[in-house]
Amino acid sequence: MIPVSDLKKQIAPIREEIDAAIKKVIDNTNFILGEEVRDFENEITKYTGVKYAIGVCNGTDAIKLSLLASGIKCGDGVICPAFTYYATAGAVASMGARPVFADIDPDTYNISVTSVEKVLKQREKLKIKAIIPVHLYGQCADMGSILKIAKKHKLKVIEDTAQAFGAEYKGRKAGTIGDCGSVSFFPGKNLGAFGDAGIVLTNNRIIGEKLRVLRNQGNKDKYYHLVLGYNNRMDTIQAAVLKVKLKYLDHWNRKRQENAQYLNSKLLGLRIKTPFVPEYTTHIYHQYVLRLEFSSSKLIEHLRNKGIDSRVYYPVPLHLQKCFKYLGFKKGDFTNSEKASKETLSIPVYPDLTNRELDFIAGAIKEFLR
Repeated sequence: MIPVSDLKKQIAPIREEIDAAIKKVIDNTNFILGEEVRDFENEITKYTGVKYAIGVCNGTDAIKLSLLASGIKCGDGVICPAFTYYATAGAVASMGARPVFADIDPDTYNISVTSVEKVLKQREKLKIKAIIPVHLYGQCADMGSILKIAKKHKLKVIEDTAQAFGAEYKGRKAGTIGDCGSVSFFPGKNLGAFGDAGIVLTNNRIIGEKLRVLRNQGNKDKYYHLVLGYNNRMDTIQAAVLKVKLKYLDHWNRKRQENAQYLNSKLLGLRIKTPFVPEYTTHIYHQYVLRLEFSSSKLIEHLRNKGIDSRVYYPVPLHLQKCFKYLGFKKGDFTNSEKASKETLSIPVYPDLTNRELDFIAGAIKEFLR
């Protein structure tokens, strides 16, 4: 089986470095917000060019804390795409705010600026105070247009950078453009931990200070709680692992890009749409997503029968998820999202794939389309 991701192959060449980093944490026994967390935060600021990086326990809470630190309150509306992973809207709902869905662009799968403008006609009714552009699959949303809209309507902008850490929008790292950028280091991400971990990026000193307090039970000094905070601290072992892996991220992303270009060339001219990349962004191919003019389910079945892992990200748009039924959306509200959930599929593109494996994947797709 060729999996969508193979972490064993990724880890093997750097195993000794990682083992040494973990051993140091165990020897020091400072397992939460230890020295390695501060070191990793500093490395992230250097890598991204952002002023402040605050390590947290996972990507979902990175979104929630970003919203809270930016002044979003219970009852406020937050725009997010209908086609993305649950965590984007789940983080909004978990703090008592209201997810307000918008449709996606059919080419990039990122949030549609036209749909956002349509949603904002109900701004006062829905108390919309923020927008979360998701940089889906590894490329940036149209941040220039989003920032213009946000400025016009006085909205906070929280970038969901879970799948695009290392990508760039017009030369700026994803996650450094809005008020905050939330990042997930879930193991399967391009930069993945050995468990759950996340980070928040911001250039705003006040927001940065709020985030450090909120993630740590609401205190700056132990036992003196300034606000109602949360237990969202980063584990030191995760920071140690991530600090080692960060050195290799750009190399891994380049390999993903090379693999994507190779697949593009092999699939050229077929009745299938390969990833579209606008000029304003780079793509780091957290997922390599194909688009068909019909349901993708039979091709997925064909590939799996050939030993190639393939799946849909995501089979049910958020506005049709049972947990969000209370929001009152229905089938047909966001047609681009609904079509994408039926017509797309992701195939392996991870850095350790060989050209022989990529040829096998492309060959299996050609066989099906014939």
